[in-house]
Amino acid sequence: MRKGVLELMVLAILNRTPSYGGALLETLTGTGGTDISSGTLYPLLSRLRRSGVLETRWEESPVGPPRKIYHLTAQGQQRLTALRHDWDTLVTTVTNILREDTP
Repeated sequence: MRKGVLELMVLAILNRTPSYGGALLETLTGTGGTDISSGTLYPLLSRLRRSGVLETRWEESPVGPPRKIYHLTAQGQQRLTALRHDWDTLVTTVTNILREDTP
């Protein structure tokens, strides 16, 4: 489940603003409650790129080497929409179950 949620989070962030891996990692770890490492994020980004959900372009960095910028494709937009729907369904289901559990 965590893998799917991480994918949803990454796609939602990239939908707002294309970004490079380091900035994505900072955003994810800065939100609290997510203990994501580069060893988790970069394989996910590679998988999403290979599957056509993300594309990359190189951008000069103000400091250091050029950065690989990730952005959503049309297929990525569709994937994000599907994951948002799945998330909303899951949240509603869990919330209803938790409500039934309280006296």
